[in-house]
Amino acid sequence: MLPNINIPFEYAASLTGASVDELKLIFSFLLSYPLAGLLKRIPDARPYQKNLFIIAVSLFYLVGLFDLWSGIRTILISSSGTYIIAKYLDGPWMPWIGFIFVMGHMSINHIYRQLANTPDQVDVTGAQMVLVMKLTAFCWNVYDGRLRQDDLADFQKERALPELPSLLDFAGYVLFFPSLFAGPSFDYVDYRRWIETTMFDVPPGTDPQKSPRTRKQRKIPRSATPATVKAVTGLIWIFLFLKFSAWYNTDFVIGDDFMKYSFLRRIWILYMLGFATRLKYYGVWYLTEGACILSGLGYKGIDTKTGRVQWSRLENVNPWGMETAQNTRAYLENWNKNTNNWLRNYMYLRVTPKGKKPGFRASLATFATSALWHGFYPGYYLSFVLAAFLQTVAKNFRRYIRPFFLTPDGQRPTPHKIYYDILSFFVTQAAFCFTTGPFVLLTLPSSLLVWSRVYFYAVVGVAASMAFFASPAKPWLIQQLNARSITAKAEQAKQQQQQQQQQQAQAQQQQQQRRSISRESTLEDAIMGGGLPSDPGGELDDVVREIKDEVEAMRQKGVSVNVPTGQDMKAAVEEKLGKRL
Repeated sequence: MLPNINIPFEYAASLTGASVDELKLIFSFLLSYPLAGLLKRIPDARPYQKNLFIIAVSLFYLVGLFDLWSGIRTILISSSGTYIIAKYLDGPWMPWIGFIFVMGHMSINHIYRQLANTPDQVDVTGAQMVLVMKLTAFCWNVYDGRLRQDDLADFQKERALPELPSLLDFAGYVLFFPSLFAGPSFDYVDYRRWIETTMFDVPPGTDPQKSPRTRKQRKIPRSATPATVKAVTGLIWIFLFLKFSAWYNTDFVIGDDFMKYSFLRRIWILYMLGFATRLKYYGVWYLTEGACILSGLGYKGIDTKTGRVQWSRLENVNPWGMETAQNTRAYLENWNKNTNNWLRNYMYLRVTPKGKKPGFRASLATFATSALWHGFYPGYYLSFVLAAFLQTVAKNFRRYIRPFFLTPDGQRPTPHKIYYDILSFFVTQAAFCFTTGPFVLLTLPSSLLVWSRVYFYAVVGVAASMAFFASPAKPWLIQQLNARSITAKAEQAKQQQQQQQQQQAQAQQQQQQRRSISRESTLEDAIMGGGLPSDPGGELDDVVREIKDEVEAMRQKGVSVNVPTGQDMKAAVEEKLGKRL
């Protein structure tokens, strides 16, 4: 550690009440911003200089700021061991061996930290937790790179590593300083595309006016504004954490004063305890994400509609989505996103046999891994195991209850859907504030004490729900949904038949109208012509000519016929009509 570096932090600690290490950790997050700006200014054609700069800054953080010589040893053992496993082992067990190696190594440090019981001091376990996600993902990516392309899903194809990276590139990936202590985690392919600047290639056909603005010859777009927004917002979250944690903390919920309030008020206090705890994580993750954005690694392409650059590649949390979640899926997906991605892609889907859908066993294995990754405090296991059951129950409600509040085709909400949404919001938030309580309290006695003070309401609710869906009620619900669907299809078929009949009737009516119009047109022509042909004189001459021919034929046969001449007949007709022809 650098000489006298603790002096300003000790003074700040005396003013704020925070520990020296906590203040130094916040300082490292803020210092990463100007250092990330310098990192981005290293020429794109010199990636080795970027790697060396990253390694140098991380060594300063570990040794110069926190005096964590043991931390360097820990990171060296985990990263070098993983590289050796990925290089020299082959077969389907390679990523699992890598997983056991890094998780086992981290577990030793978790146990040591738990026994030391010094939560205010920063040690290497935080950095090692981020490192475990990177290294286990690295093993799976190398394994996927050795398989046939036909055997891989799209996600695996995108992140597969057919060849191992160089040691310098690997070291830069491991020690990326903006996310060293608190994340966010990311896969090696993202780091490689960033350091090679292929991440910033503009798709063919993109309007040059919509291309992201850069400086000089750099391909990395300007990112100072979104990074600053993240930094300011992160500091606001930290400030709110300091305020709310003074009102809602673990000492309050395990103290005697907690029982002076009503049952509903105790649930509200438990919820606010979780909210105050989340504020700390919001602040830390916003600060680290902002530094990653400033370095360029947060780049996620260009929005095709707006033409604006997106910087959400490493977004780790969505506070609004978290606090307004109406179901377990939304709650979990908006929290610690990169860790959730790691658990889903490298545990949840990997323990599921090919060709089958993940089930409860995959969920339980994923939550157990998450608990082990966090450490060995009993509170973690209470939270994550209960969360696995809670997620299963929520799936049943969403699958068998929610459809009753949608149209039979599932496309549109019914007028009563708003009531379902409101109820599901309160149930979700109440269930998770109970479930995550032990995550904050950590110890088994404290966790069970607080749970008992709210009468284990979430445990009772989960047990009752699982019993309900294990009873004949589930087949009855399925039957009702099927009947509802059949009725809807029958009504739809009836409506289609009626529409066809209406169309046929309209076609017949239109045909009749056309016939009527044709008759009316013929009659009109006859009326306008006075009931006579348009050339009555010519027609009459033809008639006279035919009669004369007939008379002449009769005379040739010896029949005596006296007929008037043509002029006589014409004059008679004109006299009869009263007009000349």
